[in-house]
Amino acid sequence: MAKIILAINAGSSSVKISVYRAQETGEPPTQIADAQIAGLTAPPATLTYKRGSEKIINQDVKDVKSQEDAFENLLNHLINDKGLTEISDKESITHACHRVVHGGDYPEAHVVDSDTYHHLEDLTDLAPLHNASALAIVKACTKVLSKAKNVAYFDSSFHATIPDAIRTYPIDPEHAKKNKLRKYGFHGISYSFITRAVAEYLHKDQSETSIIALHLGSGASACAIKNGKSLDNSMGLTPLAGLPGATRSGSLDPSLIFHFTHDAGKPSPSSTKEMHISTAEEILNKKSGWKALTGTTDFGKISSSDEPQCKLAFNIFVDRIVGYVGSYYVKLEGQVDALVFAGGIGEKGDMLRSRVIDQCRCLGFDIDDAKNRRAIEDVVQDIGKEGAKHRTLVCQTDEQFEMARGCAANPKLID
Repeated sequence: MAKIILAINAGSSSVKISVYRAQETGEPPTQIADAQIAGLTAPPATLTYKRGSEKIINQDVKDVKSQEDAFENLLNHLINDKGLTEISDKESITHACHRVVHGGDYPEAHVVDSDTYHHLEDLTDLAPLHNASALAIVKACTKVLSKAKNVAYFDSSFHATIPDAIRTYPIDPEHAKKNKLRKYGFHGISYSFITRAVAEYLHKDQSETSIIALHLGSGASACAIKNGKSLDNSMGLTPLAGLPGATRSGSLDPSLIFHFTHDAGKPSPSSTKEMHISTAEEILNKKSGWKALTGTTDFGKISSSDEPQCKLAFNIFVDRIVGYVGSYYVKLEGQVDALVFAGGIGEKGDMLRSRVIDQCRCLGFDIDDAKNRRAIEDVVQDIGKEGAKHRTLVCQTDEQFEMARGCAANPKLID
């Protein structure tokens, strides 16, 4: 009997559910529907739904104000879609896979029971802006989908292989251990997909594949992957560290925030009973990045603008990216199969890719302008110049599929 898997990605402003059918043979799952409600923080919320030729684009939905509301609305839409014959009722759904940003020391996906849930609640203090929304959906699933197995996939798990010398902060070790203060790294579900997809494209075993991967979206990071395993990631204790993003500052002098505001340590007005946020976290995570510099979170507009502040934001992003590429090239001792662009900006930003590669030519990367301008249609697509020392690739990463694939391939999870 086929298994029906929901791959759920809950963000602060949206909830996305991809529906997969998995055969018991262990074959990769097949996507059969995709649904998303966006705009939770900027009403009206809108529904986008795709199933075969059936499409709904940005339809306003009423009475949806929270992640739980969005999940319930999406679930009802899936059940009430007569064309989606695989889901006739809630009991048709056998598995719910949840993207959870911070998994602490969990090295792999984990079935969510009461102990797991409470452990993840404790971790919310480390990542209040990222875990709270996912846990809200997990809680709703345990109530609404009582017969489904809930599986948490952690963005931090892929980086469990980062060596001690890289993940350890030079602070009091007793205090660090007690409070779980170390580099964790994030975007790991995406990097897991990228590593596997690039290895297949290069016809290499994952264990022999070494790449520098760039997940560039509203949240952005870089990752050094050595022999299929994470060596380093630009993010740290939380996703704030590393590259700047749409509303995140990225790494900066830690003392800056105390000069920026005297209220840095005080609770933010956005704090709730479930989510404790300091003013500093609010400013650096939600009121910084290229929105603070340009007034927009649309990097496409920033890339094409002649406005000085947009040019500055673009140049800052390029500078920070090439800094990590250079650092990771050295950490990988020059043994690099490819530089890989991924994420919404990485996939669509031909101008950004060109500028980054321009500054990385000294390392042996080069770009074919015609290939770079083409639409990215394949899962992995080569945009490098023939004869270059290293490959330059674009990967259409798919975190939803990576969760469903991992669930279907793991007997402990799928049974």
